[in-house]
Amino acid sequence: MRTRAFLIFCSVGLVPIALGYGAKPSVSLDALFGITVNTINLTHIMRAVMGLYFGMVVIWLWGALRQSMTGPALAACAVFMLGLAAGRLLSFVLDGMPHWLLMVYAALEIVLGIMAVMLYHSHVRAKSDQSP
Repeated sequence: MRTRAFLIFCSVGLVPIALGYGAKPSVSLDALFGITVNTINLTHIMRAVMGLYFGMVVIWLWGALRQSMTGPALAACAVFMLGLAAGRLLSFVLDGMPHWLLMVYAALEIVLGIMAVMLYHSHVRAKSDQSP
């Protein structure tokens, strides 16, 4: 049950971020971070990122609702969260400190990524205990 709640929590939390990046990036990114989105190419990239985020939401909800997909969903969540966190940490070192909200995202990605790894290992152990 906690794994299901975790995957749903991650899914619900990612929706507003996805929409903020891609629904109307020229408005949201300027309002949040002072980023000017004034080219078709940058708008296109941000909408592609939104699509990637929504793809993750689908996998995580699938894993929350279908036990056969729980392991893959947790693995995808761990890779997604820790991959984003790694990129952000690299940017902290190379570029300096960004907007405070992006630092909050990094902290959440680290915590949620580690939780996904722990839940994945717990899920795998539980499955192996059930097998004959």
